[in-house]
Amino acid sequence: MDKKLRILIQKCVNNDREGQRELYTLLSPVLYGICLKYMRNKTEADDVFQDAFIILFQKINQFKFDGSFEGWAKRIFVNEALEVLRKKQRQLYIAIEDSNLSNDLEDEIINHRVVLSKDELLKHIQQLPDNYRMVFNLYYFENYSHKAIANKLKMAEGTSKSLLSRAKNMLRAKINEEFNIKVS
Repeated sequence: MDKKLRILIQKCVNNDREGQRELYTLLSPVLYGICLKYMRNKTEADDVFQDAFIILFQKINQFKFDGSFEGWAKRIFVNEALEVLRKKQRQLYIAIEDSNLSNDLEDEIINHRVVLSKDELLKHIQQLPDNYRMVFNLYYFENYSHKAIANKLKMAEGTSKSLLSRAKNMLRAKINEEFNIKVS
């Protein structure tokens, strides 16, 4: 961790408003992207973003300078988003960041090579049923194992696998339908 970030974190531990503003500016793009992945719309993402930053600043003194601060912060935002979803009995929408979409994922979902913008892919993912989106997001974008997903969402590991399989099939069908691709 570089010295500047250490100093910035220490300022936040001391409730220094300027330090908090700098850290907010530094991390906002990445952390807001997480909120968009999990929440149904921009308004819900904004609410989680604000609440999670409050939690981050309240808990920043618990960061032990062991490992990535950004990773520590991301965990707070993911956990807050999941907590909000649990409370509301809602699930996930995913905002795709270019760096997140792997060739493996493309190969698993799309039978034929089609070119989709991230907005087009987002549109299809947003049409998935809530529980499919949640498992899909945790598996592909948060790199959770099925066992970890099952523990986090309080479901059987087999249920996680089944939901992911159904999500991929549904997504593949939606994309094939849009591009009028006939699958035999």
